[in-house]
Amino acid sequence: MVAIVDKDSCTGCGACVDDCPAEAIVLENEIASVDADACVDCGSCVDVCPADSISVE
Repeated sequence: MVAIVDKDSCTGCGACVDDCPAEAIVLENEIASVDADACVDCGSCVDVCPADSISVE
């Protein structure tokens, strides 16, 4: 499983970037992007996203 970002609803706030313990999320063109190889499936980003744009699948 890996974190998936809904690019249409992501606001680019960076909360997930700051919270990711694996440093697997970066902002690209003001949209969150997850490095699937670095993601540890902890779900922390899901909990902090104010736009509910991230899910773990």
